[in-house]
Amino acid sequence: MKYRKLGNSDLEVSAITFGAWAAGGWMWGSTDRNDAIEAIKASYDVGVTSIDTAPIYGQGTSEEIVGEAIKEISRDKVQILTKFGMRWDLAKGDFAMHSKNNDGKDIDVYKYAGKESIIYECEQSLKRLNTDYIDLYQIHWPDSTTPIDETFEAVSKLIEQGKIRYAGVCNYNAKQMEEAEKTLKLVSNQIPFSMVNRGIEDETVPYCIEHNKSILAYSPLERGLLTGKIHTNYKFQEGDHRANLPHFQPEFIEKTTILLNKLKPIAEKHEATLGQLVLRWTIERAGITIALAGARNAEQAVQNANAININLSQEEINTINEFVNQF
Repeated sequence: MKYRKLGNSDLEVSAITFGAWAAGGWMWGSTDRNDAIEAIKASYDVGVTSIDTAPIYGQGTSEEIVGEAIKEISRDKVQILTKFGMRWDLAKGDFAMHSKNNDGKDIDVYKYAGKESIIYECEQSLKRLNTDYIDLYQIHWPDSTTPIDETFEAVSKLIEQGKIRYAGVCNYNAKQMEEAEKTLKLVSNQIPFSMVNRGIEDETVPYCIEHNKSILAYSPLERGLLTGKIHTNYKFQEGDHRANLPHFQPEFIEKTTILLNKLKPIAEKHEATLGQLVLRWTIERAGITIALAGARNAEQAVQNANAININLSQEEINTINEFVNQF
């Protein structure tokens, strides 16, 4: 595995980080708790020391699974990345969505990052994760109802108390990052980035490169689309949010398949899967520090981690870039 520092901090994370959204089951058509725990353990065994989770993933389930999985691992050998600012138990802030929890009950989710809420959320996360500190604490989504300085004053307080080590953001644009930085130094921004979703390269990536902020690319496999396992007649499990997304409609799947067919010979040359090739390309991209990769079982987790073993030549990277630019 390769390890990279976040921003100008001394926090080193694995270039492939375990993304624990699907582990929480919510929006992914349920989860098998034991499989999820084994997936985290298996990825750690092959060098993945960083795990990214959030309270909203299964309304606490994902964080509990992470807490359970790392029980037998020395705490200082793993980096826990979690989030705040999405409440399903409090109707305050920006309304985000109607949803159902893992039991099928209706819930309303709000983006809220008020001071008291953040302090409360941190305490809950620490309990579920079975730890006394969080390595990277990230606001999950911008909240237009709370001043950015109020949010990050609360985060500063948590750093002073030793409950968190560093602060990051998710889904912030350059202007919002700049505003947050007036109150607290950020180390990272977690944003969606993939071969078929490169919008952040226009403004956010240049800002992060210039100001030495790490980018944590989430959904680099475009929620499974870039593994090549999704075809036009693919049947999603009930409760799987992907079924209605634009990227999972037949026309987009067909277009993506054309791109993946061009990439196949390069993957085969390296005896790698398409997913592994995509992950390796992602962390070679300018400004991208780590790629978050989710896994439902140990086999998938190890396969994701092994993406690090692909050594792409500059010529191959240029060829892949050409195909991606044509997409």
